[in-house]
Amino acid sequence: MQTRASRIQAALDAAFPGSRIEIEDDSHRHAGHAGAQPGGETHYSVLMVSPAFAGMGRLARSRAVHAALAAEFEGGMHALALRLLAPEEAGPKG
Repeated sequence: MQTRASRIQAALDAAFPGSRIEIEDDSHRHAGHAGAQPGGETHYSVLMVSPAFAGMGRLARSRAVHAALAAEFEGGMHALALRLLAPEEAGPKG
């Protein structure tokens, strides 16, 4: 069975090819909070550097990522902290 993190990775890879994506499961930090479930996989942080974000504002970037991950939200993901950058905004490591 795939983890939610691997499904997030696959969905973002498909929606934003050529992107650098880092995903962290933050669920353990939210135990006892709203939306937290036993077993975790409810709260994530994502850093993504994508050419697709060039010329897009922050809200448009966030909406695009949320649309790509709609199935995960419907399936129990509760929270997603996003840092979304175009390559020119990410610096030399881009």
